[in-house]
Amino acid sequence: MYIKSILVLPVLISLTGCLENDAQRGVAGAAGGAVISSAVGGSPLTGAVVGGAAGYFCSDLNVPGCRNK
Repeated sequence: MYIKSILVLPVLISLTGCLENDAQRGVAGAAGGAVISSAVGGSPLTGAVVGGAAGYFCSDLNVPGCRNK
């Protein structure tokens, strides 16, 4: 189960570069966080909150490839 989550993570991270603004990245991050958290036996709600925050604030944190267009 952990291996699936580890393999999905790079795919989700690579998709965040295709999104154009903070709101789109926040929604994608929330979805990804919920799926990964659920896959490893955690709370999907907590995963969604953490993933959504990471997606929304990635441009503010100067993550490479995460810029608003």
